[in-house]
Amino acid sequence: MLTTRYLFLTRHGEAGRDGRLTEAGQRQAVLLGRRLRDVPVTAVHHGPLPRAARTAELIAAQLPGVPLHVDPAAGDFVPYTPRREELPETSGDLLLAFARQLPPADEELAAEAERRFSGPVPGAEPRYEVLVTHNFLVGWLVRASQDAPPWRWLTLTHAHAGLTVLRYSPGRPAALVVYNDLSHLPAELRWTGFPPDFYVP
Repeated sequence: MLTTRYLFLTRHGEAGRDGRLTEAGQRQAVLLGRRLRDVPVTAVHHGPLPRAARTAELIAAQLPGVPLHVDPAAGDFVPYTPRREELPETSGDLLLAFARQLPPADEELAAEAERRFSGPVPGAEPRYEVLVTHNFLVGWLVRASQDAPPWRWLTLTHAHAGLTVLRYSPGRPAALVVYNDLSHLPAELRWTGFPPDFYVP
């Protein structure tokens, strides 16, 4: 029997040049954990890099008894590099120029992330899981949930400690319930990780 999985998806908190959370990033993680206190979370998954691991630890500290699981498929990697012919005529050159600045894509790991973190799960009761990862994988999983073309991950940006919720129910299309919600953060902690011209008051 399969049941619904709710995936609470977030980008790690703000990090410094050393890859570790800043003071602001730590506050973001704690506040996100507090927001999730009323959710019956069964596990917190995270990537292996320090900024994701520490964010997950701070979230889990607000959720007593919820286990932490590190997973390479939740890491920081490029999921897909598009070809020019896949991209829109009007913006394809810009998107391709950005993609070419990135490391080579790891499509095998991207497929593993989809297998691990998307779709319904065995059981009789809904499952609520938190995934702490990086901007590129957030975009990739959101894109996949909407059956959008593979290149579409390039157009999705996620703020540090923003909250996205995906619902995977048996026999139904995946649903994007919430995207990049920052209501748990005070104004001074919102929109970090975004280009300034993307900020929304």
